[in-house]
Amino acid sequence: MTAVLGPTNTGKTFLAIERMLGYRSGMIGFPLRLLARENYEKIVKAKGRHAVALVTGEEKIIPPRATYFVCTVESMPLDRPVAFLAVDEIQLCADPERGHIFTERLLHARGMDETMFLGADTIRPLIQKLVPRVEFISRPRFSSLTYAGHKKLTRLPPRSAVVAFSATDVYTMAELIRRQRGGTAVVLGALSPRTRNAQVALYQAGEVDYLVATDAIGMGLNMDVDHVAFARLTKFDGHAPRRLRPNEIAQIAGRAGRHMTDGTFGTTADLNGLDAETIDAVENHKFESLKAIMWRNTALRFENPTVLIKSLEERPARPELMRVRDADDHLSLLALSRDPEIAAKATNRAAVRLLWEVCQIPDFRKVLSDAHTRLLSQIYRHLMTPEARLPEDWVAKQVARMDKTEGDIDTLVSRISHIRTWTYISNRPDWLTDPKHWQERSREIEDKLSDALHERLTQRFVDRRSAVLARTLAGGGELLAAVTAAGEVLVEGHHVGRLEGFHFTLDPEVREDDVRAFMSATRRALRDEIGRRVRLLEQAGDDKIELRPDGVLCWDGHPVARLGPGTSVLTPAVTPLHDELFESGQRDKVRARLGRWLDQFIKDRLAPLFALRGADLSGTARGLAFQLAESLGGLARPGLEPLIAGLGKADRQALNKLGVRLATSQVFMPALIKPRAVDLRGLLWAVSHGGPMAMPLPPPTPPAGRVSVATDAVPPDFWEAVGYPPKGPRAVRADILERFERELHKRSGEGPLTSAPDLAQMIGSTPQDLEGVLAAMGYRRHEGEDGAVTWRRGRPAGPGRNRKGPRRGAPAKPRAEGSTDSPFAKLRQIEFIR
Repeated sequence: MTAVLGPTNTGKTFLAIERMLGYRSGMIGFPLRLLARENYEKIVKAKGRHAVALVTGEEKIIPPRATYFVCTVESMPLDRPVAFLAVDEIQLCADPERGHIFTERLLHARGMDETMFLGADTIRPLIQKLVPRVEFISRPRFSSLTYAGHKKLTRLPPRSAVVAFSATDVYTMAELIRRQRGGTAVVLGALSPRTRNAQVALYQAGEVDYLVATDAIGMGLNMDVDHVAFARLTKFDGHAPRRLRPNEIAQIAGRAGRHMTDGTFGTTADLNGLDAETIDAVENHKFESLKAIMWRNTALRFENPTVLIKSLEERPARPELMRVRDADDHLSLLALSRDPEIAAKATNRAAVRLLWEVCQIPDFRKVLSDAHTRLLSQIYRHLMTPEARLPEDWVAKQVARMDKTEGDIDTLVSRISHIRTWTYISNRPDWLTDPKHWQERSREIEDKLSDALHERLTQRFVDRRSAVLARTLAGGGELLAAVTAAGEVLVEGHHVGRLEGFHFTLDPEVREDDVRAFMSATRRALRDEIGRRVRLLEQAGDDKIELRPDGVLCWDGHPVARLGPGTSVLTPAVTPLHDELFESGQRDKVRARLGRWLDQFIKDRLAPLFALRGADLSGTARGLAFQLAESLGGLARPGLEPLIAGLGKADRQALNKLGVRLATSQVFMPALIKPRAVDLRGLLWAVSHGGPMAMPLPPPTPPAGRVSVATDAVPPDFWEAVGYPPKGPRAVRADILERFERELHKRSGEGPLTSAPDLAQMIGSTPQDLEGVLAAMGYRRHEGEDGAVTWRRGRPAGPGRNRKGPRRGAPAKPRAEGSTDSPFAKLRQIEFIR
């Protein structure tokens, strides 16, 4: 019999496994299921899967000819003789909850040839007294463990483990580390072994440099931790909060350093530094020896529940043993024995023994709730029926309730705890009709929930991009970045944004603290890509470029430039958008290519206007053509009368051939009042009149097919520029206005002019707006004694009237119908030109 004692990182477990494999058969008990699973896989590699069994409360893999058994301490099949037997972490004999099980193994579990106990040196005096034939082997730590003082949570070195003792504290600190350092793995005692292993693997793989955990990491989890930082030193032990003892601090701090690599420990968050006495004890492994270990009677009596309870409460005969406080199975027995129906069934040894076995079903939530007690009661009642089996449909219903992966972290943790209970039940083959099916089913659900929980923890506490950034920059390396064919920008393989055209959009999920570093790497990656795209734009066909109604130029569908005021209304400036990534000369290349396209686009869309501007005309006609071109093809006639009066017959014919119409009140080009031309005219006018009070883009050009629109608050000059001269409340298309004026002239010659509905329909107006239009055109409303309303020609109103007209308030000067400045004479002139 050997006791191998010493601090963490002394190779005790490795020694025990090597010794066991030197025998023909062996059994080793571990304190945690995940440690049993981890070492089971190692032994399988050495001896083959056929030779190794795994036995835990929730999993049993027992090949027919298994010779080596890897178990949890509670599940060790001690009725099976083996040559070698070992129990790991034997100092847990002093644990208030599980210590009595370890004590029972210390006192009674033996191998036929060799028995080995592994643990801390604090239990040496008690082993000497209780098992006097044991030989002790002291194992020194391979590396040193040094106190490093207090550090801020955000200043902890990489490969640090932060330790707290509640889920709330763990989550709070993990969230802070995620924001500051990119992410952390999380280890809690409530996690399933699969989830815990996945989180540790995340840390071990270097995807994160930090681990936030409870004291669950103190039990043999093999990790490459350089520094352990305690954020708390108080834990709830099941009854009350208490401060950790120095040997417990050392057990956890000992995770720092691996094999020959030294480790450090210290404090963080709100916890100040440790006292000198504790530091000295941890660094030099000097701890007060245990005075007693937990014990519970194993010679139980099953005559009835009362006798069983009394035997459980029996006191130990030796002072080194302390009766364990009522454990969960004991409390469950007390609760169930008070149920009259159960008491009536538990009347013989077999029934009482079964009741005790049911009470040992663990509640992995560790709360011993009424729900767990009810479940135990139902199980016992079913097993006490003549079938002596749990009903398949009832089991299916209970298990199915756990088969859901939606919900938050706490919800998934709770479901995993429930399904682990059913995994334990499924490993009682005498309780189920088809135990193998339920073992597989419960394991499948637990794995599914564990994977979902790992994913939730990773989503919440790991920002892989920031983790990569922090690790690379800390190592003095340069971030590698690239752009995919789809425009996705990657830094160290992680998505950080998208390049559309020449515009880079940073992923909004990138933390503010990381923006500068990511942008620096992104600029390096985009340098070549921007140059390549500039060359592609220069070579692009005209069909790849378009002008949006809001004045934005797009290339391949991406905005790349915007129109601005230029040297004239027909030559707007091109201003590249998002030019912060351009290098010297690239901005000018983009501007030049888009400028060439825009010039041609305007010439094609407004071809009649450019033909007019470039025509070989006489002086007077050339002056009129210039003003018309600068006004985008439409002007009020009164301001042009001096030029029109100087036109000869040949000039008029030339202008008419070029598409210029000298109408009663307007001079316009009918070819330019088509929808596409109107839209461009409106945009060019709005762009050229940019400024603090500029018209919002896109401008309010009339919809296609509309012959008039409400003028609203739009500047009158805008309506003139798009070929819709404003007349009071309506802006009327120039050709429709000409037709309307001719109709008014015709009706005025036939008698009193009335605002007939067909006149309103002609200009797409309501009867109410028609009156405003007539008033703006110089017609005055007259109401007769019989109430009849007529309109007579008077002084024009609004911006379209002749500037030489009478001053405001003066009586209008009557004009003879045949005078040269009469609108009717102008109509006759138009007819003559035609």
